[in-house]
Amino acid sequence: MNKIIYGIIILCVIFVSISTKAKMEATEHIEKIVLGAGCFWGVENEYAPIPGVIDVVSGYADGIGIEPNYKAITEPENKNNPNNHAEVVEVTFNKNEISATDLIRHFFEGHDPTQLNRQGNDIGTQYRSVILTTNENQQDQAKQVLAEYQLLLSEAGYGTIATKIKSLAEFHPAEDYHQDYLVKNPDGYCPIHATGIRFNTKKIIKVDNSSLLEEKNIIVIEAEDYCPYCEKFKKDVTDTYQGSIPLTFKLANELNGLDIKAPTWATPTILFLENGSEVFAHQGYMAPEVFYQELGMFKLGKSEAYNVAFNQGTDARFCKQYETFRNTPDGIFIDKLSGAPLFDTN
Repeated sequence: MNKIIYGIIILCVIFVSISTKAKMEATEHIEKIVLGAGCFWGVENEYAPIPGVIDVVSGYADGIGIEPNYKAITEPENKNNPNNHAEVVEVTFNKNEISATDLIRHFFEGHDPTQLNRQGNDIGTQYRSVILTTNENQQDQAKQVLAEYQLLLSEAGYGTIATKIKSLAEFHPAEDYHQDYLVKNPDGYCPIHATGIRFNTKKIIKVDNSSLLEEKNIIVIEAEDYCPYCEKFKKDVTDTYQGSIPLTFKLANELNGLDIKAPTWATPTILFLENGSEVFAHQGYMAPEVFYQELGMFKLGKSEAYNVAFNQGTDARFCKQYETFRNTPDGIFIDKLSGAPLFDTN
């Protein structure tokens, strides 16, 4: 849960320093999925450190006629009640960095889904294995992953998966003392009852970003699927960009080795880097005039050249630029920022 605080701080910095638009022109890639795999203390602790996971909140869901609080779900009469709430975690994630499929694979690998209404010595319907989806794609992915894992479990001699897959009706956050419980209580009881059976996942090949660790670079984070604002930014800006600072397109999960502070859940996100470290960033579409003004600041800094170019300043008489211009032979003059031709003296 503490990840959300860090995220809010970063967002505030970016919005104040880069963009003051009321509505960001970007495609958001944040989703939520709710998972029950036994004691929620341990499940929350397992998901929080995963790259791409923004926040994890312990809570209750999938119950009918039972108050969504710890006292009610642990009443003896509700131990075997099929209408009892399950202990679950709500996982908020950046699908640009991690897919729902990968999270669901982690879910199955992190507990024993063949156990019905229990995990180890934690017995009762509140400990049932359940996946509560927030869209149809998650539903399809969950069914596919379940089928794959059932084959692996059957080959290893395990029984039938008891996990239920449903659409989320409502999620109820648990009491404050349950949040980040194992962080606050490292010796707290909440064992993991994983089967040890793992998916045959392909080895991830890391992208080589060594060329971005030197000098100034611009990265445009795009989406794997369709992103209308990315297409608009390409059409209006990058398709004609010929500037001297290299511009590269990347996915959010291809930034290894770089010092990036900005959130990457919106596309496009434009990163201005120097020696591999983020100098500043912009979430969402940038109109050409905005992009080139930011590029000017990035390249020129608060210099006389920047003031002349963007603040209608004027060079002094017989400045060094004048001397250079005066002694330049005929030809095509190029804009230093965009690389676009300005005029041909011939």
